[in-house]
Amino acid sequence: MTIITEFFSKQHRECDAILEQMEQALNAEDWTTGAEKFAKMKQDIIDHLANEEEILFPMFQEKTGMQGGPVMVMLGEHVEIKSLIERIDNAITVQDTDEALDTTETLFMFLQQHNVKEEQMLYPMTDEALRDYLPELKAKITGFE
Repeated sequence: MTIITEFFSKQHRECDAILEQMEQALNAEDWTTGAEKFAKMKQDIIDHLANEEEILFPMFQEKTGMQGGPVMVMLGEHVEIKSLIERIDNAITVQDTDEALDTTETLFMFLQQHNVKEEQMLYPMTDEALRDYLPELKAKITGFE
């Protein structure tokens, strides 16, 4: 079963798509659309990270007893992701095209590397460790089926 991997990987793809739309708007200096796409992307990423940080990872740690390792690495990377999002937010606020686009590119590349680690290592581990707890995840994570 790869239910967790599939659900969270789908969220990654959705965030990537809106990030690309935002970047296209910023390239065209369409600040209104860029800001709208940014707000959607930011909310989607923050919701995704919250599902991991507040529900998935703690449950995984509790059920496996694993307190360090890949979860700690991913949590550290979440801090960097949030920092990059804040930098984009500031750049959009002042309409700094170069900063917005440069930081968006950095975020995109960072997310790709981050997502590969989660999708190829951590999510399969959670699928294995939490297969008997899927109803609990379903009750706590919006949209998780």
